[in-house]
Parts: sequence; structure tokens; C-alpha cells
Amino acid sequence: QVQLVESGGGLVQAGGSLRLSCVASGRTFSSKAMGWFRQAPGKEREFVAAISWSGGNINYRDSVKGRFTISRDNAKNMVYLQMNSLNPGDTAVYYCAASGGPVPTPRSDQYNAWGQGTPVTVSS
Repeated sequence: QVQLVESGGGLVQAGGSLRLSCVASGRTFSSKAMGWFRQAPGKEREFVAAISWSGGNINYRDSVKGRFTISRDNAKNMVYLQMNSLNPGDTAVYYCAASGGPVPTPRSDQYNAWGQGTPVTVSS
């Protein structure tokens, strides 16, 4: 089982940037795709971005394309989400997740390990 801990959330003004980090421990995650999801108050959890174990295959939800960048450093067991040009619609708790396989799927049911989440608030 992989344990995940996110950090880097906070309060930022619209147009600002944040970088989220996720550190993995326990069983190696280098063979697994990793993803970021978010859940806004009163809304369903939604896919944000995912990256294959090699980093060569990446998926983003349409609303974050061109603004967010997912990356990983397998040597450090880290996954990152660089978020630029943030807007109030990005306000949510952001979760790091480890997939059961190598494909960076947007399906949350394909992820079997989750972090506790880090809150991001974007003020207008």
C-alpha cells in the first residue's frame, strides 16, 4: 500500500500560482500512474490531471489545460501540480492519488490510494 501526503495548498488571489506537492511512501509508486483530483464544497470530486509512471503520458481536464502542469520525480517519490492563472473556480480540496496501474486514467475508481487533501482557495 502506498501512503500519500499532499502539501502546498493555501489562499491565493485570482491570477496567482501555487505548486502542490505529494510525497509517497510505502510500496514503490514508480510503476503506477499518479493523479490529482479536487473536490469543491457541495460538488462531486473531479479529475484534474494524471501522469504515467514514465511521465510520457499525461492527461488534463479541459478547464486546466494550459494553466496546470503535472510532473513527477520517481527518484524522490514525488508528484507535483503547478497551478498558474488560478481563478475562483479552482477553489477546492486537492487530492493526490495513486493508480493501480500505469495508465493515467481520469477515472477515480482506478485509483486505490489517496492522500488526505490540501485546500486551495482562490479569492477574486
